[in-house]
Amino acid sequence: MRILVDEEKVGWDDAWEITVRSCGYTNHTVLPEALETWPERLFAYLLPRHLQIIQEIDRRFLIQVKERFPDRHWKNDKIFIITGQGERQVQMARLAIVGSHTVNGVSELHSDILKKNLFNDFYVISPEKFRNITNGITPRRWLMQANPGLSMLINEAIGDGWKKDAEELKKLEPMAEDSAFRQRFSEIKKQNKNSLSGYLYKTNGLFLPPDFLLDCQVKRLHEYKRQLLNILHIITLYNRIIEGRTDEFFVPRTVLFAGKAAPGYFICKLIIKLIHNIAVVVNADPVVREKLQVVFVPNYGVTIAQKIMPAAELSEQISTAGYEASGTGNMKFMLNGALTIGTLDGANVEIREEVGEENFFLFGLKTEEIIKMRSSYDPLKYYKKNKELKQAVDQISAGYFSEGDSSLFQPIVSILMKNDHFFVLADYDSYIKCQEKVNMAYKDKEYWNKMAILNVARSGKFSSDRAIREYAEKIWNIKPVP
Repeated sequence: MRILVDEEKVGWDDAWEITVRSCGYTNHTVLPEALETWPERLFAYLLPRHLQIIQEIDRRFLIQVKERFPDRHWKNDKIFIITGQGERQVQMARLAIVGSHTVNGVSELHSDILKKNLFNDFYVISPEKFRNITNGITPRRWLMQANPGLSMLINEAIGDGWKKDAEELKKLEPMAEDSAFRQRFSEIKKQNKNSLSGYLYKTNGLFLPPDFLLDCQVKRLHEYKRQLLNILHIITLYNRIIEGRTDEFFVPRTVLFAGKAAPGYFICKLIIKLIHNIAVVVNADPVVREKLQVVFVPNYGVTIAQKIMPAAELSEQISTAGYEASGTGNMKFMLNGALTIGTLDGANVEIREEVGEENFFLFGLKTEEIIKMRSSYDPLKYYKKNKELKQAVDQISAGYFSEGDSSLFQPIVSILMKNDHFFVLADYDSYIKCQEKVNMAYKDKEYWNKMAILNVARSGKFSSDRAIREYAEKIWNIKPVP
């Protein structure tokens, strides 16, 4: 608007039409820290002309809304671009909505949350703006480049048309019933596990037992992604092994973490410390390490991800329902034949729809259940009624994993017990029971490999080719060049 009005001398109305038609807003998260707001005072100091334009956009928008909806009493603080009394704030997400011709989320669930909750007033005003485009990943990098063994097997079975049209992976579905194909698929997975193990041993001195289930949570560290829930499961397994309480369905597993925390995110950096401390205790015990190992891969990035994804067998997508916009790690694991344990969050919902509920390990509260529970949720109730959960939390609190230093991890214990904003304790029991279903499925290797092959076969929807095509059709209004 500044360039068009001030420099090109275009009238306001024409400049605004050009701007709105040019801009589209893709929202990537519902987390408040990503929905930027800036003090009007700071804006005025740094960008005085921009602020004048934003104030005028805000003024005209409110006039239009009141003209279109004369009988509706809007709460102005819900639709103002500049909000507050005293220290007023410029709401950047609202500016993006008002100044764009489309607004989209990046999974079906996420887009519904934008419409029903986060931006509901703006959806009521302009429902035609809102749409969904689910994220995608490129099979060229995440299968052809990352997993050449599986790529060659797929080419032999169905040809290479899937490289340009990932929906052709559906042709693999009958191969899930072919025992010879399942055997070759299993051998490739084992080779990838050995390759990852060799790489981690050479670079970091980390060892992955080749016959253990490889259980991976690979993503940014954030409380809503609930690495803490995974940690509580590890401690529960540790206690069961120490106390001789494992049953015939118990499966030895390596739990692999990778990811980084934001530099100022104290709790998540402390969670990384807790994972390392637990790994020391678990991996040093001669009895436990025959059944359980914990690994944290340092300096996570795309290069190491291309080694982890093909080797993984279980994909941990365990965020609190309603917080993950989409996720793409879940798609990369699926494409490489890992099965998902997860909540109905982000693209997990669509992954489960594609693979079939029988090929997905589902647990946990749903988004609407969390919304209803939030005002009355008491984590202490769950802590007191579940002995294994209480034992795990008490061990962290007492310094069991910090050489007797009971103060080190108290900030984590305090969050779990007093301010469990992401419902870790509420979902613990469901998660533990679901992990037991994972064990039972993994015991039957033929059944597991069948499910894994179907995950690969039904991953075509999550190609970035489809996502980009939908952006072209629904937002950019452009056609492909022949």
